[in-house]
Amino acid sequence: MNLKGKNLISISDYTKEEYLEILRLAEEFEQNPKQEILKDKVVASIFFEPSTRTRLSFESAASMLGAKVIGFANPSATSQSKGESLHDTIKMMSSYVDIIVMRHSIEGAARYAAEVATVPFINAGDGANQHPTQCMLDLYSILKTQGTLENLNITLVGDLKYGRTVHSLVQAMCNFNATFHLVSPTELKLPSSVKMHIKEANLKYEQYTNLEDVIPFSDIIYMTRIQRERFSDPLEYEKVKDSYILDAAMLRGCKETMRILHPLPRVNEIATDVDTTPYAYYFQQARNGVYVRQALMAAILGVK
Repeated sequence: MNLKGKNLISISDYTKEEYLEILRLAEEFEQNPKQEILKDKVVASIFFEPSTRTRLSFESAASMLGAKVIGFANPSATSQSKGESLHDTIKMMSSYVDIIVMRHSIEGAARYAAEVATVPFINAGDGANQHPTQCMLDLYSILKTQGTLENLNITLVGDLKYGRTVHSLVQAMCNFNATFHLVSPTELKLPSSVKMHIKEANLKYEQYTNLEDVIPFSDIIYMTRIQRERFSDPLEYEKVKDSYILDAAMLRGCKETMRILHPLPRVNEIATDVDTTPYAYYFQQARNGVYVRQALMAAILGVK
């Protein structure tokens, strides 16, 4: 399977077979993460929106493979602050690097930038739309903890309306016969456009407002923070911000194999007493991001 030169903008850009190939490569990199296979490559890491894990794990992944990394984490220190357009920034970057990794606050910015770019492009998150590399590392984490991606009960909790990680994960898991349990405040339900993917795959979903109803039969509980930055009205945010707080006592009676994922950062939706239980997997999940992003860059740049 050849992924050389193939952009990753939305999780739907890749087929089930291509996901599985990336996960196979990620396992290879987990065994041996330091390889100089990109030593003649330059990676652009351009982040128009704050990020810790995604940006640093991409940069760590590239560095471990020997690549040079250039870019910015603060657009106010670039020509964007002088009024340069996204079009011109991407055009210019394309002449300096072999691959571009970009995060932007505006939905659709990644698709537009990829059309302008003359080198391969990876979307590191565009607004409330998509976060496909987070989705890939989520798939890797589910596979590692469950031993399979098929026929699982996937519980998604919190901000299902604006949570781009949730939107990508639902689309991807539709390839693996998942049953979805959607737990959210009424105001933050999964958008109809995302539910459509579940319906088109002839899969089942249930909607809940009470998290404790679904814990006993969940294989994966995917917690998300309520994202203050996505709300235009601060009062709306205050109304829903503490809707779900998962603590260790709530996990009595869950499946032994159940694991809790979270794209991080967490605010207070997972109590710290959960960290020491065997069900917590979110810190390992973040570490898995390095191997998955190594796999993506290596495959897209044609060295694997």
